Amino acid sequence: MMKRHGRETGLSSVENLLGVQPAILVVDDEANMRHMLASLLSKNGYAVDQAAEGASALALLAGKDFDYVLSDVRMPGLDGLDLLKQIIDSGSRATVIMMSAYGTAELAVEAMKQGAYDYISKPFKLDEVLLVLRKAQERERLRRENQRLKEELQALDTESAFVGMIGVSSAMQAVFQLAAKVAKFDSTVLITGESGTGKELIARGLHRLGRGEDAPFVAVNCGGVPVDLLESEFFGYAKGAFTGADREKKGLFESADKGTLFLDEIGEMPLDLQVKLLRVLQEGEVRRVGAVQPRKVDVRVLAATNRNLEALVDQGLFREDLFYRLNVFNVHIPPLREHPEDLLPLCSHFLTRLGEQMGKNGMRLAAGAQTRLLAHDWPGNVRELKSALERALILADGHMVLPEHLPEQLGAQNMERRLEDFFGTLSLKKAKIIMEKKLISRAMEHCGGNKSRAAEILEISYPALLSKLKVYDL
Repeated sequence: MMKRHGRETGLSSVENLLGVQPAILVVDDEANMRHMLASLLSKNGYAVDQAAEGASALALLAGKDFDYVLSDVRMPGLDGLDLLKQIIDSGSRATVIMMSAYGTAELAVEAMKQGAYDYISKPFKLDEVLLVLRKAQERERLRRENQRLKEELQALDTESAFVGMIGVSSAMQAVFQLAAKVAKFDSTVLITGESGTGKELIARGLHRLGRGEDAPFVAVNCGGVPVDLLESEFFGYAKGAFTGADREKKGLFESADKGTLFLDEIGEMPLDLQVKLLRVLQEGEVRRVGAVQPRKVDVRVLAATNRNLEALVDQGLFREDLFYRLNVFNVHIPPLREHPEDLLPLCSHFLTRLGEQMGKNGMRLAAGAQTRLLAHDWPGNVRELKSALERALILADGHMVLPEHLPEQLGAQNMERRLEDFFGTLSLKKAKIIMEKKLISRAMEHCGGNKSRAAEILEISYPALLSKLKVYDL
């Protein structure tokens, strides 16, 4: 025998899904409907409470945890949609299922938009109710499993000190494992990857595992410091070194002593400063501008770039000896389009974090929004994804991010990217095949599978379209 909410019952097939007797609140202004549902659900292993209208339901919800709420839409006073909104606003985890004798597609869509799990139209067969509830229970089981995996991932992040980084894919797990190995040594690390992939987050993880959280971490964008200030910013200056130097000032290296200096966009550093940086790396000392004596520093240097440093070396824009000194160990972060399985976990992470910051907790992605996000190739990577979701949260009125809340250009290709990024080849013959297949696929999708209409849009004959569909196995 198992007990929940003060009731005892024998273990049923329903209980086997979650391990406890599920509690359900039936809300309907028709007494016969409430009693019929209560009888059905009790016989099938549910602990059932009843309410005749929305206000009574809220009172019950305030004093007791329910797994499910099965509510009519049309009720006197507080109707079903208003009840749904208040349940969600309260932070309740109860899964809400709506039912109505006046069901329309529009009402169903509105209920789903506001956060209802499903919708049943009256009159319904009793098996329909049980089927929907069992589907909801399976979803709850998956949600709990997902939560468990998230907690394990967070624990892994804490242990490996890569705080804030989400990556369940094999590609990102390989990055984390590689970084964890090199973090324990003071070797210089060159972190490479496209803009927005999270290079600074990796650098902070390396720092925390290596030098420790309490040690200084100093980050500088090498392309963001004015050229005439670069040397004094990096190495500091002595009093009287130049006009306006009325006091001594420590540079970035001294500020990072006993800690880590992260040189972002190292490929933007001028050649004359590259020479002095190389000396610091080799000798472990800096000389302030205008000073005579050097100062010893104990700094671990991490560098990052989204440029091809080897190509810059070949062009004479980056010193070869500095490149090899920086590239003792390379950690490459793949672009988001190469590990799309991380996209939805990242969305969940950002929706939770941004929702807390913006006072919009419990935000979820509608299926259509997920489709648009997965179709985009993310040239701006994780940074672009975060910006898109922040915009969506601002526009969303309910608890669901819909496709129209996402940027209009989402899914459109960035025409400034290189041709081989589009096609994976510079062969005109292969590129033509790739583009033709893509256009035919999009036309068929746009026309809902109507081949005649798709042929018109593509401006080819119907037989030609049939032939290409067969060739491309579409």
